[in-house]
Amino acid sequence: MSTSHIPIAIIGGGLGGLTAARVLHANGIESAIFELEASASARTQGGMLDIHAENGQKALHAAGLHDDFLKIVHEGGEAMRLLGPDGTVYVSSQDDGSGDRPEVDRGDLRALLLNSLPDGTVHWGRKVTGARPLGDGRHEVTFTDGTAITTGLLVGADGAWSRVRPLLSNAKPRYTGVSFVETDLLDADTRHPRSTAVVGGGFLICLGDERGFLAHRETDGSLHVYTALKTDEGWLDTIDFTDLAAAKAAVLAHFEGWDESLRGLVADAETITPRRIHALPVGHRWDRVPGVTLLGDAAHLMSPFAGEGANQAMLDGAELALALAAHPGDTEAALVAYETALFPRSEETAADSAASSETMFGPRGLEQMVEFFTTGPAGR
Repeated sequence: MSTSHIPIAIIGGGLGGLTAARVLHANGIESAIFELEASASARTQGGMLDIHAENGQKALHAAGLHDDFLKIVHEGGEAMRLLGPDGTVYVSSQDDGSGDRPEVDRGDLRALLLNSLPDGTVHWGRKVTGARPLGDGRHEVTFTDGTAITTGLLVGADGAWSRVRPLLSNAKPRYTGVSFVETDLLDADTRHPRSTAVVGGGFLICLGDERGFLAHRETDGSLHVYTALKTDEGWLDTIDFTDLAAAKAAVLAHFEGWDESLRGLVADAETITPRRIHALPVGHRWDRVPGVTLLGDAAHLMSPFAGEGANQAMLDGAELALALAAHPGDTEAALVAYETALFPRSEETAADSAASSETMFGPRGLEQMVEFFTTGPAGR
């Protein structure tokens, strides 16, 4: 087996891992990322993200990339519409440019971070098979290609089903009770004008009967839709998603009587993809283990209903890197500082996300969201 030593090894090339590597590089500290995807273009990243001033944008400032980030923001993307099942519009707000949560395409943001790193930082096609301690804070990581590395600092940025997390915690993600069926409507202005009109220029929320539609207008002119259902964990297994027409019919059976403009977000779609929503226990934390830590979904996987997952991952990456820069030569002091701030912050955000899920898909989801957007925090 071919083995090499990497002083700082980041497992996972998502937004959190990339941010950590970028902020480390900006502070004169080199690292290496090991990513299971074969290349930067191996799959479409997709999806819009709202990047918050207090965390995601804070991380981009630390990375020295905030000005470049502003160049890829989706103008008009902060517009929002809240509808009921019959198509009634309860809330409609336009993006006047004064908001602090601009929308950006996930793929564009990932590309911004990737292009800010020195060539060779990311090692593609490196799927982890295992990780084990070697003593004195050192770890070994093995990959499916038969190679291995040793490292003085192992950072698990490898998502919900992290292969690094078991070194620190026995916790595993649990099904939240909500399942998504994602659909895409391509070239929406020309091919799907009805759907374009109902979504509007930014984000659509439509709720009722413990289910609903969440949809974004994408920067490429498509619509990306999340059809959400509060259902048992096995429901998605009853649908044949290789049969597009049959899958659409199975999903739409749960939306009988809903306005046709909303049903069209599924009925007229070109693609359909199932996804269960999982989360780690709120307040997930671990005892300090020398030479290893977690960030992003590996540390605090939460439901997406507060829009915090990517923002928290990026802030994790930035704060870890800044802690290492502030404690040169003392990795353990840096990890103590990082985790001391991480645990209460991520617990609060995970609790908010779980509460948002309960609200949106509860018996009074629509009414409570109308109240939130009309009498809740200013600007939200």
